[in-house]
Amino acid sequence: MLKPYEENINKIKSEVYEIGQSVIQSNKIALSALKENDMSMMKDISLSISKISDKSNEIDNLIVKTLALYSPEAKDLRLMVAYLKITNEVVRVAANARLFSKQFKKSFTNDLNKKDILEYTIPLLKSANEALILAVEMTKIDDEATLEQHYHKVCVEEDKTDDLYAMVSKNLLKLMTKKQELSKDYFEIMSSLRRLEKVADRAASIANLLLFAEVGGELEQS
Repeated sequence: MLKPYEENINKIKSEVYEIGQSVIQSNKIALSALKENDMSMMKDISLSISKISDKSNEIDNLIVKTLALYSPEAKDLRLMVAYLKITNEVVRVAANARLFSKQFKKSFTNDLNKKDILEYTIPLLKSANEALILAVEMTKIDDEATLEQHYHKVCVEEDKTDDLYAMVSKNLLKLMTKKQELSKDYFEIMSSLRRLEKVADRAASIANLLLFAEVGGELEQS
């Protein structure tokens, strides 16, 4: 039988994993909608930021309770500190993912050049979600070498999103100059895609925190 302290740690990890999975599933629905060019599919996205925020607060309270009741060693203390930061990052991931789907669906009208937009948006969403998948999987990993491998993979996907966002932004700016009457709509699309880049940024931050929890060192600024 696990000790109460170990049970709390496992519960903290498990609940953060579950929140992450809810965001990942929403992104998968959005990706299917883009691939099918059917924005009506996004109505199936049921990502509640308020519920995720409430769950995050519950996890934070459990972390504080665990710190108050037990005297964790240095490594476990790092884990508690890391997860206090991770819950905030997960809420930010969820907010950006939700805003992307909502804003993109609203702005992606028939007047726009859908082909050019989707050419980069689909791989952008795919890379952003892959970064999040890898980061969330790290909550289940205890082996240092495997954690580092996942961390580097997250960083690769995060770099991809930066490059893809730069390319799609360049294309959208060109489209704005060709059809200035649609410049506001293209700008709204660009703004929504910026949310995907932030999803990947937050995923990289989560991965960095989980690596810190395991191996220590200094936390990188996100």
